[in-house]
Amino acid sequence: MNEWVGYAWLTKTLNLPVTQKLSIVSQIGRDRKTSCNDGVRHEVYRPQAKPNDTPVAHLAFALKHEGVNLEVLSRVFSVLNKQQLNDWIASEPSGQYARKAGFLYEWLTGDRLDAPSVSGNYQPILDAQEVIVATNVIKNRRWRIDDNLPGTPAFCPVIRRTDLLKLTEHYDVAKRLEDIKQDYGTDMIEKSAVWLTIRESRASFAIEHEGDQKSKIHRFALAMGRYCGKIDAPLAPAALTELQRSILGTSTIRPGLRQSPVFVGSGTQEMGTYVHYIAPDARNIAPMLEGLQTFLERTQGESPIVRAAVASFGFVFIHPLADGNGRISRFLINDTLRRDAAVPEPLLLPVSSTITRSTNSRATYDKVLEAYSKPMMSRTVNDIHFGGRTRYPDGVVSDFEFTGSDILRPSWQYPDLTHQAEYLFHIIHETIEYEMRYQVQSHSAYIHARDRVKDVLEGPDEHIDRIMRSVEQNNLLVSNKLKKDFPVLADVGLAKDITQIVRDYINSKPVRAPYEPEAEIEAMPPTSAGNDK
Repeated sequence: MNEWVGYAWLTKTLNLPVTQKLSIVSQIGRDRKTSCNDGVRHEVYRPQAKPNDTPVAHLAFALKHEGVNLEVLSRVFSVLNKQQLNDWIASEPSGQYARKAGFLYEWLTGDRLDAPSVSGNYQPILDAQEVIVATNVIKNRRWRIDDNLPGTPAFCPVIRRTDLLKLTEHYDVAKRLEDIKQDYGTDMIEKSAVWLTIRESRASFAIEHEGDQKSKIHRFALAMGRYCGKIDAPLAPAALTELQRSILGTSTIRPGLRQSPVFVGSGTQEMGTYVHYIAPDARNIAPMLEGLQTFLERTQGESPIVRAAVASFGFVFIHPLADGNGRISRFLINDTLRRDAAVPEPLLLPVSSTITRSTNSRATYDKVLEAYSKPMMSRTVNDIHFGGRTRYPDGVVSDFEFTGSDILRPSWQYPDLTHQAEYLFHIIHETIEYEMRYQVQSHSAYIHARDRVKDVLEGPDEHIDRIMRSVEQNNLLVSNKLKKDFPVLADVGLAKDITQIVRDYINSKPVRAPYEPEAEIEAMPPTSAGNDK
């Protein structure tokens, strides 16, 4: 039977409450082989590669063969005897893996080792071929390490360079949007920009299961246009408060960063509450947001799609506000793409519209969120309580209690967002090549029909739109109510002309082509195996 080594050995032997699945799992077997299954790389090494059964030996094996896993390392260092690290480093003062272990221990714990002076060439802490790293390296003289970690100890997302995400390095969003402009004309794209923004606003509210309230949708659309790519530091507390008020209105119950616990859940009065996700402790929110901002600063030049995914999903998993987290997280997608010059003003990608396009599309979005949250909740189900009511500094009174924060802290701080980045790549591609083209074609057909109506009936666009909408929804008939509101429609000949135009419009509506992810990815240009960043 094969024996676990590396991170798998450490996790099982030290009984670490790891919630995120290992991206690489290593074992000792008879023959050397590699296989991949469900996003996990399985490595089998021959018996001579087996390390001694000590935490330090398996830590050295993991750093050498499996890279840096921040969640596991954080948990290992919380239980590892500090002297064992000191002894290892003293025995190998020039060894790169001993030096990496020393650097990571101090970086993750904030504690200082009693290690001797080290020597050797500077080594990067992360392998840029395997994961997204900081584009500006910090020299750490104490350990002779090139610190290319993209975040901070408070929050440092991990994104692996999978074959799919390597495609994002060559996926030119701006060029694809320019192609749409060439196909349909600048004038039509600019006319469609406001329409697409309204669709994004409406769909974003739909994701939150909120009704089609025109005032809210209009407010969010205005905020998208006003703030997207224009706030100096969108993750700063003051900026988030302003953005939250603009989207939700000045009547928001709890504006600004929350100071109370929060969970995402569902349920009824009769059945009780089901907790889907518990957000980080309120006292950790500010440093975690600073870590997310640091990631965006230190990865400039990397794929805008990957950066947008980290901004969006990183924000929603931190869940820093009492309300509006989902809408602002999707705002951050367009905000990041705009900042990276991938989406020119005034265009916005209606990603929320793509997410809500069908029941299956919405279910996929929920599964992407649950891929991160579900293992965390299963690990801490017995730490969730509803008991005595507590008033928190922000005025919130809650009976929710959670005693599993220490278990989840490394998972909150070091999320692997690879799966979420892959998902957003699909969403952006589908949005550009299918949703936007479909919407622009639909809008073009409608504008053409409205212009035809205005050839036979003078009136403001608002009235023409109402007439066309009523005729379409009333089985191509001019209703008595419509004739009452617009007496000119009593003219039989005029009514006949208008119904014929609306009939032609209905018949000219484009058919939405199905999005087939596998076929789309295969059709994309090949990417180089390595990465020269």
